[in-house]
Amino acid sequence: MDRSLMDGIPPDELADFGRWRDRVRGTNISEKTLLATDYLNHFNEIVMLIEMIPDMPDMLEECRIWQPKSYAEHFRDSGFSDKELAIEAYGHVPSKFRRPFEDTIVQAHQVIAHTLERIGTDIDSGDPDKLRMDCQTSVAMIHRIIQVANGIIHGTAHVMEQGEIDLYLQNG
Repeated sequence: MDRSLMDGIPPDELADFGRWRDRVRGTNISEKTLLATDYLNHFNEIVMLIEMIPDMPDMLEECRIWQPKSYAEHFRDSGFSDKELAIEAYGHVPSKFRRPFEDTIVQAHQVIAHTLERIGTDIDSGDPDKLRMDCQTSVAMIHRIIQVANGIIHGTAHVMEQGEIDLYLQNG
């Protein structure tokens, strides 16, 4: 086992983590964290919809249909080949990875909700330039959060500071 990967994992989680790393080996679930990047497809879907809004404002209704899903909900509804294993493994993700991952997902949901509100206001005000700019800014922030989540999944990233998210939410 990679020693730096093990740093910060409480001793009571280490043995279980080792067993689960063996169980997910050879799947699309990260051996380093027991998390799967497929979950991020849920966020990529809303990003694609938001990117269409400047040219097709009626896509806002499609965006509003999109709903946040928990990790387990996403996999239950997906065609992911190892979805049952992904759901089960999630309960064994060490807190070192699980807490920052869950915090990052909460941030993504906050930013998406704020984005949809702001875009709705932009559409109502009839300013296509502001709409385009707000969509671009929002998509950039969501992409950044997705990158952070992806790094956590692969055991390499640090979380975004809540202050950075708060600043984004206040400036919109």
